[in-house]
Amino acid sequence: MRILVVEDEAKVAEFIRSGLTSEQFAVDVAPTAARAIEHVRSTIYDVLILDIMLPDADGFLICRRVRALGITTPILMLSARSLVEDRVHGLETGADDYLTKPFEYAELSARVRALIRRREQHVLTPLQVADLTLDPVTRLVKRGDRRVDLTNKEFALLEYLMRHAGQVVTRPMMAEQVWDFTWDRLTNVIDVFINHLRRKIEHPGEPRLVHAVRGAGYVIREPNAAD
Repeated sequence: MRILVVEDEAKVAEFIRSGLTSEQFAVDVAPTAARAIEHVRSTIYDVLILDIMLPDADGFLICRRVRALGITTPILMLSARSLVEDRVHGLETGADDYLTKPFEYAELSARVRALIRRREQHVLTPLQVADLTLDPVTRLVKRGDRRVDLTNKEFALLEYLMRHAGQVVTRPMMAEQVWDFTWDRLTNVIDVFINHLRRKIEHPGEPRLVHAVRGAGYVIREPNAAD
């Protein structure tokens, strides 16, 4: 599980990072809005912990931008302000929960785990991109009416891509999440698997769904006229 903490107060950021790390979470810290957006564009997180007061923008703006990117990661907003209006505004901009400073770490931890549990309830929901469907329960994959038979690793790779449809996933992300190893730039195993997957889900005459993004990775998305 990886969490992004967006907090410009170094002591608060370290307090949160230290606690989460002790619970075996992987934690990245961004002290500014600009750095936060860079992180969410390049890394897929399980939870975002977002302070409202930042030096270059407020957390409400970041929350709106994250949701505008199509990212559904749960967001826990932090603020020293306890006004009901602020809590309502945070939820309206796309946040999932709101915690007022100062807080006990135990409460923050409980809220983070509640957000993760809530998200995991949707893990078994069937996925769909255009006419490609994947059922995590039955492990049935279909392209229209055509059944697609995949190996276990191909299924895991397709499921990962479809859970992040419309988002560019990098080779290091796929290596970590699908293969559970650090990506070696000298190996082309991921590209080989992507090619195998494409041959199975993109038959001649069927619109392309999986696209290479030069210098970044791959994205699965709905076809358009340019495709």
